[in-house]
Amino acid sequence: MKHRKKSDLPSKVCPVCGLKFSWRKKWERNWDSVTYCSERCRRNKTTNKAGPK
Repeated sequence: MKHRKKSDLPSKVCPVCGLKFSWRKKWERNWDSVTYCSERCRRNKTTNKAGPK
């Protein structure tokens, strides 16, 4: 069994929040299509054009 350090895993940057996130076992089959770090960022992927109130 291979064990890797977390620092050796591939990572990406979330386009919504800018957070750097690492590969997870649950994303093993579709890592190439993972874009957002969380469900919250995926839901908020569109920017608010009106700006903050």
